[in-house]
Amino acid sequence: MLSSLDEWELIDLLLFNIKNLWRVDGLYFLGIEKRFGTDAAIDIDIECWEYLAEIEVKYLKQMFSLGSNLDDLAKALRFTSWALDHPSKEIEINGDTLIFRITDCHTQKARKEKLLPEFSCKNVRGKYLKIFVEKFNPDIDVRCNICPPDEHPDNIWCEWCFTMKKQ
Repeated sequence: MLSSLDEWELIDLLLFNIKNLWRVDGLYFLGIEKRFGTDAAIDIDIECWEYLAEIEVKYLKQMFSLGSNLDDLAKALRFTSWALDHPSKEIEINGDTLIFRITDCHTQKARKEKLLPEFSCKNVRGKYLKIFVEKFNPDIDVRCNICPPDEHPDNIWCEWCFTMKKQ
């Protein structure tokens, strides 16, 4: 069946399914939040994303024969399920530092449309990225510059800084 699709149809199907996975993630979160509260939903979300970080980094490094430098980390980050779901992202490398930012977060916008508060995703995303980077290269540090619940400008929802440790 998939072999009958052309290249662009396959890409559209891939992106559609990634969005569906995020929809399921959001629906599960909302269901857990409604039944057991926000703290329980966040705890479960953190556990799921920590596990996913290990799977994704291992697969991406192998699939793309990536090394352990910041250029390769940028490539790996671009292909995570998290980044693929956010077309509005920026990645900059300057010397020993990589900056990754999301400029338009449809997850947060969807919560606002449902009259829900911004999701405090800093711990969830931070733990995901910490494990991702530890498995990618333990000589890279990650820190959060901006992420809800932090105040943020309209054009930056979150920003993460990856730095090569000094040897």
